[in-house]
Amino acid sequence: MTTLFAQKALLPDGWNERVRLHLHDGCIAKVETGVEPESADEQLGYVIPGLCNAHSHAFQRALAGHTEQRSPEGRDNFWTWRERMYELAGRVSAEALKAIARQAYCEMLRSGYTSVAEFHYLHRDPTDSKAVDTMFDAITGAARDSGIRLTYVPVHYERAGFEDPEPTSRQSSFAMSVDDFLAHVERAARRCAGSVNLGVGAHSLRAVSASSLHRIVDVASQDGLPIHLHIAEQQREVAECRASYGLRPVEWLLDSFSVDANWSLVHATHMNVEETEALARSGAVVVLCPSTEANLGDGLFPLHDFLVGGGRIAIGSDSHISINPFEELRWLEYGQRLATQTRNIVSLREGHVGSELFARALEGGARASGQDVVGIVAGAPADLVALGGDDPMLVGHDDDSRLDALVFSGYPLPIERVMVDGNWCVEDAVHVDRDRARDAFIAALEQVGL
Repeated sequence: MTTLFAQKALLPDGWNERVRLHLHDGCIAKVETGVEPESADEQLGYVIPGLCNAHSHAFQRALAGHTEQRSPEGRDNFWTWRERMYELAGRVSAEALKAIARQAYCEMLRSGYTSVAEFHYLHRDPTDSKAVDTMFDAITGAARDSGIRLTYVPVHYERAGFEDPEPTSRQSSFAMSVDDFLAHVERAARRCAGSVNLGVGAHSLRAVSASSLHRIVDVASQDGLPIHLHIAEQQREVAECRASYGLRPVEWLLDSFSVDANWSLVHATHMNVEETEALARSGAVVVLCPSTEANLGDGLFPLHDFLVGGGRIAIGSDSHISINPFEELRWLEYGQRLATQTRNIVSLREGHVGSELFARALEGGARASGQDVVGIVAGAPADLVALGGDDPMLVGHDDDSRLDALVFSGYPLPIERVMVDGNWCVEDAVHVDRDRARDAFIAALEQVGL
């Protein structure tokens, strides 16, 4: 059994001093507080639980910074960006995907994410038409190589839009029938083990028919899998949904399904008051990705009203424009400040915004990734982030403001070590596989023409 001694640790009841953690088989077996260090203990400064990156498209890490030039028409938006993304998707082989995902996952760990929900719909290797599940192998292999805890969320994609039952030529490389998709889910379920578990998803209401979505939800309900879905990200999607289904996207979903805490709805940006209140009551987690939503010009989620109604949130880095959970939390709050011209929007349960943002992201991320126990408690996975107690970012802060400093003080992050499943993945602020991951990533970008 390994023992860790932390000067301070963030437990469910707040910061505690002189904390010893007993680890066994990748889990926290026992937590002691107010004790003295022993010779066998590994000495740490401040320790917090790792967060879940609840929405990731790992392959898009290769696209970051490559879509920021104005088009000749000067009318750039989500839909023009999507065409650039599709171009990349059509060139990413299983070999390249593994290297790109491993780089993204190493960066996640370095910034304090210890788990990731990979929203994955590139089920075919475009360079090998005969390959089966090699893209699944690439994602799970990247997770194991990096050390991150993975919730693999295979995602169905079958059509171009509400009134377009066939995929476009670019979408055809990853679109498939619902029968083929569910067969893949069944195969993946047999192979997920250890620090890799399974969810299931549909890309969006526009990309998956109502009948297919019902079949996917039935499988998820039967097997107890988290359900993930993009929804109401763009106003055009809302208008098309109303034209085809007679209701707004969130309104239609709540009317058609028993949405509950097992659902993770990504973005949900464009809701009216009634949808916001109803979704909050449902218990579903809304996964917010502020850096990507800002980069794509999506809009701002009605955060305050959703939280007042009891809503749950998680965060994700989505397209990996930025991979930093504390930046996501910062911009989640800042977007609301800009919209309302007020401050400290999220401090509804606690007086300090940083503490509340962190707590909500920890709780919501656990739900989104299917983790029953999370945090620094007995029975939880040993997924920990060690901060330098004497780092200038944290000096001068007390237990009340320490997380405020972490969220709102900027860079560099004071993260010294990161543990997942009882194993150190980051040492001395560097991922243990940084150099190999970087070299493979460089080669992968050359392979895909970037």
